[in-house]
Amino acid sequence: MAKSQSTSELNTVMMRNTYKIEGKEGSSGSCFLIGKPLKTEANQLKLVLVTAAHVLEDMKGEEATIYLRKQQKDNSFVKIPYIIKIRQGNNPLWIKNNAGIDVAVMYISLPKDIDLQLLSTNMFADDKVLTDFEIHPGDEMVCLGFPFGAEANKAGFPILRSGKIASYPLVPTKENESFLLDFEVFKGNSGGPVYFVDSNRNYAGSTHIGKIQFIAGLVSKEHNVTETIKSLYEKKELTHPLALAVIIHASHILETIKQLPEEH
Repeated sequence: MAKSQSTSELNTVMMRNTYKIEGKEGSSGSCFLIGKPLKTEANQLKLVLVTAAHVLEDMKGEEATIYLRKQQKDNSFVKIPYIIKIRQGNNPLWIKNNAGIDVAVMYISLPKDIDLQLLSTNMFADDKVLTDFEIHPGDEMVCLGFPFGAEANKAGFPILRSGKIASYPLVPTKENESFLLDFEVFKGNSGGPVYFVDSNRNYAGSTHIGKIQFIAGLVSKEHNVTETIKSLYEKKELTHPLALAVIIHASHILETIKQLPEEH
């Protein structure tokens, strides 16, 4: 169990809360941790690992390694490889979204001395948040991840990138399960969090002093165009990357977390 952390500076909190996850044979992706409030004690959170479903599906065997971090007395960080179980035999220990959306979640237990900036599920944006704050195409969002498994430094922190919302409409998210973000996706980015931070935003006809911040979703895949070329003797397909990311809405992450059994 853990307690919710302050969200005064979401960029740093999310940087410290995002990790590389690696399976056998070199498969890797990004994941982040979120706290599911207990029904009996709302200020107590159960650790939940969140990633794209295909990240775990592509990993072989029963175990994966998540690269945690530990803060030293001099405020430096060291990387800590930690093995977690993702299957029991052939049976996955994660829960995939019931509608088949590319989201997977699972309860996880970690060592007590690990650096962890845990946020509650109340940080996920729903349709009301997107509508009330008038989130729209052209708004910039931030994402964290490990492209091709690359890390920002030897402590294993993720790499921060950003892009503008490149599609419309965003809501209702029940019908629009994903949206496009204008940044180039590489293998290893999948599963990383996408979030929004803005100050003194103009919405509802006036400028509102203060900061707006929320988790908007996770990186699923790159958005490509497939070209079919036909000749008299053959047919082949060429894939053209568009430097666009497909982002699964946070509402679908939340509904997947709700599929987890209650923990007492």
